[in-house]
Parts: sequence; structure tokens; C-alpha cells
Amino acid sequence: MKSIGKKIQELRKKSGLDQVEFAKRAGVGLRFVRELEQGKTTVRLDKVNQVLDFLGQHLEVVRNVKG
Repeated sequence: MKSIGKKIQELRKKSGLDQVEFAKRAGVGLRFVRELEQGKTTVRLDKVNQVLDFLGQHLEVVRNVKG
């Protein structure tokens, strides 16, 4: 979760938005944005996807199968 949060923070900063404005535009709470960028593992995945969608990004899950 930490690397996703850091990537979102990087994209937010590139877009020139502070956390408050970013939260408003992405349709999530400021507390959520702060916790996400800090790498908290208790954030809701649906809201992570909402933020990623706002940024034009997506989350890809790769399953590592050992054979």
C-alpha cells in the first residue's frame, strides 16, 4: 500500500493540487487522502480505485503462480 500511496502522491503533486483540492476533485475525504499517501493499510480499495480513476490510472493485480 505504501508504494501505491507514494505514486498517488507523486501524481497529485504533478497535477499541481494540494491534498485538500485533490480530495474535493476526486470525491474523497481529506483524511482518506492523507492516510492513503502515508501508506495506511486500512484504506478502502473502492476509494483507492476512485482516486486512481480520477488520475486516469488503474490498479493491476498480478498473481504470482509458482509451479
